[in-house]
Amino acid sequence: MIRLENIGKQNGRQLVFIEASATLQKGEKIGLVGPNGAGKTTLFRMITGQEQPDEGQVQVDRGVTIGYFSQDVGDMAGHSAVAEVMNGAGPVSDVAAEMAELEAAMANPDQAYRMDEIIEKYGEAQHRFEELDGYALDGRAREVLDGLGFSQEMMDGDVGKLSGGWKMRVALARILLMRPDAMLLDEPSNHLDLESLIWLEQFLKGYDGALLMTSHDREFMNRIVNKIVEIDAGSLTAYSGNYEFYQQQRAIADKQQQAQFERQQAMLAKEIAFIERFKARASHAAQVQSRVKKLDKIDRVEPPKRRQVVNFEFQPAPRCGEDVVTLKNVHKAYGSRTIYEGLDFQVRRRERWCIMGVNGAGKSTLLKLVAGASDPDTGTVARGPSVKMGYFAQHAMELLEGERTVFQTLEDNFPQAGQAPLRALAGCFGFSGDEIEKKCRVLSGGEKARLVMALMLFDPPNLLVLDEPTNHLDITTKQMLIEALSQYEGTMLFVSHDRHFLAALSNRVLELTPEGIHTYGGGYTEYVERTGQEAPGLRS
Repeated sequence: MIRLENIGKQNGRQLVFIEASATLQKGEKIGLVGPNGAGKTTLFRMITGQEQPDEGQVQVDRGVTIGYFSQDVGDMAGHSAVAEVMNGAGPVSDVAAEMAELEAAMANPDQAYRMDEIIEKYGEAQHRFEELDGYALDGRAREVLDGLGFSQEMMDGDVGKLSGGWKMRVALARILLMRPDAMLLDEPSNHLDLESLIWLEQFLKGYDGALLMTSHDREFMNRIVNKIVEIDAGSLTAYSGNYEFYQQQRAIADKQQQAQFERQQAMLAKEIAFIERFKARASHAAQVQSRVKKLDKIDRVEPPKRRQVVNFEFQPAPRCGEDVVTLKNVHKAYGSRTIYEGLDFQVRRRERWCIMGVNGAGKSTLLKLVAGASDPDTGTVARGPSVKMGYFAQHAMELLEGERTVFQTLEDNFPQAGQAPLRALAGCFGFSGDEIEKKCRVLSGGEKARLVMALMLFDPPNLLVLDEPTNHLDITTKQMLIEALSQYEGTMLFVSHDRHFLAALSNRVLELTPEGIHTYGGGYTEYVERTGQEAPGLRS
């Protein structure tokens, strides 16, 4: 269906692709992986024709329809979510818009003099709409939006009034409703809660077209893709299987390449030593020349490319008492909406609570109450006397000072630390070389999240309160964070929609439901086994 043949592409001074080739066939579900900046979005844009390769060609079979979801959703104001989603479905959306205009004209007293004409036109439009299966399309659009977490009110409301994350969901719904021959999805799992993520997973499993996608959610990728294409140093390499299988294959290939490289280096060293030793002796001239020619002809084995992964190790957190946080008879409401009514909850030392609940259940509110960022209407929230807390909230990234560099921000917070430890800290969180001189205002969402995390963990608290800490983080950084936090000896309370993160780090589950709270001893994996569901909103 889609072929990239010997693609060459340069962005500024960066060589993105060098003689790279790959194919996407009907029925294939491919995960596109590679470090940030490797060229994943550039590849999508070349397939859709938004960018051209400098060399080689991109071939798309005639008649193949492509749906491309990117993080840049544009302006959507003035339409309902349903209308915006149906807009991607071709001619039927034009007829729906025409019907909406005619309906408005019928309700307008100033148009009464031409009512017969309007009604006739409306009848014709309605007939075309039925022929195009428009009423079924409206139902399908609502079904997709419902799967992505929209209420009926949000479906019929103005998209322009929605937050950026919800607009992303509308843009994604548009591609899903379109059901093109090939879907290109750039981070579709961003901005989705766990219920929506699991719904999307099922939708894509049942999709029979070709799929090429990126995702920072390894569990999501594992369950959908049957092939991985890796971008590494300008080349494209295909691996059959899911993400986990790719990781195993990549590790084996790296090991074999390293062994081959070392064998060749040993052989070359012997040959060069012989040449150096005997090059001045006439009696060995023929042998020396023969070996020089042999060396010239050898295809040199490169060592495996090393992806930069630096492990972060915690300094020991100060010890605190057994009772870390106690909530007693807490009531909390926003306007007429009650979040908690008489909540009792206790967190004890070294417990790792993951908080589960559907949108609006009060997950972030609970973290804010514990962190002191919000007060209960009635009741008490008490932290133990020796508790030192670190709180990661989404708005924390907005508090970074735009004109300060990454390194200056670290120095401002830890003036006594010295340059070497701070540079090591920056390196652990993905800021190496010149990247520590970047100003905070130009950092991406992922870079800001990493910097805030570094500030919080350098001088570790004994209570970590984390609200979606993995948003914006790539798979490698997430894994580094999981490995670091698994060694952490303090107490944790966190919200995340990343199932790998939940399973790796929790040893308690607090589930918020309309009927009240449920607690589960054991972590997220045990919770899934006991409830038979991966998220509370999926329970029938």
